[in-house]
Amino acid sequence: MTVNTNLRISVISLPVIMECEGESSSEVHVDSSPNVPSKPNKDLQKLLVFKVYKRRWFVLLVLCLLNCSNAMIWLTFAPVADQSAQYLKATLEQINWLSVVYMVVAIPFGFGASWMLDTFGLRITMILGSWLNTLGALLRFIGTLKNVGLDSRDSYAVVMTGQTLGALAQPLVIFTPTKLAALWFPEHQRATANMIASMSNPLGVLLTNILSPILAKRSDQIPVLLLVYAMPASIICFLATVGLRSSAPPTPPSASAESSGSEPFLQGIKLLMKNRAYIILLLCFGSGIAIFTCFSTLLEQILCVQGYTNDFAGVCGALFIVFGIVGAALLGIYVDKTKNFIEAIKINMSLTALACIAFSVVCQMQEQKAAVAAISSLFGFFGFAIYPIAMELSVECSYPVGEATSAGLIFISGQVQSVLYIILLQGLTKELADSPLSICGDAVLSWR
Repeated sequence: MTVNTNLRISVISLPVIMECEGESSSEVHVDSSPNVPSKPNKDLQKLLVFKVYKRRWFVLLVLCLLNCSNAMIWLTFAPVADQSAQYLKATLEQINWLSVVYMVVAIPFGFGASWMLDTFGLRITMILGSWLNTLGALLRFIGTLKNVGLDSRDSYAVVMTGQTLGALAQPLVIFTPTKLAALWFPEHQRATANMIASMSNPLGVLLTNILSPILAKRSDQIPVLLLVYAMPASIICFLATVGLRSSAPPTPPSASAESSGSEPFLQGIKLLMKNRAYIILLLCFGSGIAIFTCFSTLLEQILCVQGYTNDFAGVCGALFIVFGIVGAALLGIYVDKTKNFIEAIKINMSLTALACIAFSVVCQMQEQKAAVAAISSLFGFFGFAIYPIAMELSVECSYPVGEATSAGLIFISGQVQSVLYIILLQGLTKELADSPLSICGDAVLSWR
């Protein structure tokens, strides 16, 4: 193509994406004509070349570690509820609130987190999230020390305060993957980067279900458990504070990143509420988040009615997460190559609905461990796979609204629906007078 009378450049593919660390030179194919200068025009070169930086993998690593740590702090007490209640001299309902506080805090604070991420950028948001996460983890540990001189009520209050700080950090962390993928990664890697960052949260849930019962077999081991979870949180905070130098790379990785611009927060909310495609995604995927929250929260209570042990319920929960991570990885790679976002969402939501129906049937059957485990695996495989793809699609269909706003509203929708679904499901249960197989304890509820 002719650029001017003295320069002709033949380009094989546009745009050219280069991998570099810091500043580096780029190569452009130049015609061997004697009238062609030996060095390409720098202004023209900027139009043809987009750089990607190796530093993007460090930023992604910090986010993944932070996301995983926050999830571990969220559900620290759930697998060892009895030991926690005994040590803190609290009821099981009070122990449950140490987890539920995350959902309660996320609903109002999620709007502020979305505004902050779009206004102040990735670096400040991630550093603030890491500090809140670390302070919360350390405060929980301090609240359980006997030599501090706190009585049982004050000790529980300090632990709850620590959990609340972690809950404040959660939206700052969970809303970040789509923003990071858009700013740091080229288009053919965005879905994969979003998948890796998003799936680090359920990985943290999986690790908690494994580590908490091992580390706190007795009630007096609760402080040790909290110290173990506080240590990685502190290291991650150091990595974020020292290692994150900017919210975005020096040059954009793609044309869409170069031209990206966010609408003001309130204006963005108005645009989203007028976007029919986004509203559908908001309601449908928000409902999906709520269903998975209910599954994780109520799984043990549902299975114990038919005589399934807590250990087996834990295995089903682990299979749900592990196969979900595998499904998300496979679907993320597929969508990165094909860009078939809508087709992937529709097919996986349909298969997820079938798996949900199948689980509602087999969980009421006795002595069907293989079937329950298999359906739990399929439920996670198809359901979790949707998460990073739906978040990426929410950004694509809501331009020019900021990534944090579009992804954050979906998460808030999921939290609101989670609370409503849990209240509704518990309201629909009936207490059973006779259930010979039940190992649920005094209160046996029918989930039919």
